[in-house]
Amino acid sequence: MFKTEAEAVDALAASYREIRSEISKVIIGQDDIVKAILVSIFSNGHCLLVGVPGLAKTLLVQTVSNVLDLSYNRIQFTPDLMPSDITGAEILDESRTFRFIKGPVFSNIILADEINRTPPKTQAALLEAMQERAVTAAGQHHILPKPFFVLATQNPIEQEGTYPLPEAQLDRFMFNVFLDYPTLQEELVIVKNTTSNHRVELKKILNHEQIVYFQQLVRNIPVTDHVLEYAVKLVAKTRPFTEYATSDVNDYLSWGAGPRASQFLILGAKCHAAISGKYAPDIEDVRAVAPSVLRHRIVRNYKAEAERISVEEIISRLL
Repeated sequence: MFKTEAEAVDALAASYREIRSEISKVIIGQDDIVKAILVSIFSNGHCLLVGVPGLAKTLLVQTVSNVLDLSYNRIQFTPDLMPSDITGAEILDESRTFRFIKGPVFSNIILADEINRTPPKTQAALLEAMQERAVTAAGQHHILPKPFFVLATQNPIEQEGTYPLPEAQLDRFMFNVFLDYPTLQEELVIVKNTTSNHRVELKKILNHEQIVYFQQLVRNIPVTDHVLEYAVKLVAKTRPFTEYATSDVNDYLSWGAGPRASQFLILGAKCHAAISGKYAPDIEDVRAVAPSVLRHRIVRNYKAEAERISVEEIISRLL
């Protein structure tokens, strides 16, 4: 597609700018959120979005899928949702033969709305698909379409009737991103646009093949040994009472991040560098993605909760 990888990186950076420009026609503000979602897509990862209702999470995913010319499905997670409601099920058709009917997970982009509202059995059905990029039903292996991206949402306020994701399942998500309220000026624009007949025509920037190509490109981007060592040591510092643990970590954390955090730090840094027009990541790129990678992978202890030491504060001290 391109003569050199440098040209390909330039094309990725240009495409990213175009995508951001198109998305901004519909989504006002939320620049960091949009950036995190696009970085996770181009890194072939998944994203967990934490925010209160009404902050345009669904509209954001629909807009991204339109601009990237990808198929999109929304799954509303409820306590009575079954695994087959996500993956699909076998039926006996009119010719008396069993036929597999694909569920909504067979799409490029999945919005798993309020993923913590469904029991662990159903959560696991989606998380297996996230990890394996496939679904097994009645002994048959069904490959999911490429690219495949899951954006799961959680409401941080209401915790009644929920089933929190275990740490091992949270670890499947590349990023954990907090969605905050818009500023006053942003909200004025949002209300003006959404209470009128204002309509926006979105241009499709990339297709399936181009996205998969850029996902492979991100993995091919070289990384220097000192950046690699910085990322791995940063993760090692989060593990209490180990060689590289800091005093803050020993005082305030029960568990640290695992090796998957190191992998996602490097992948995220590579992609962050590429969309910024750089041909190799540096330490600043690692630091840029570190909060979203580490936020859901470290567990505070009672002392941290008692002293109101947040996960973000611990991460900022490590950085």
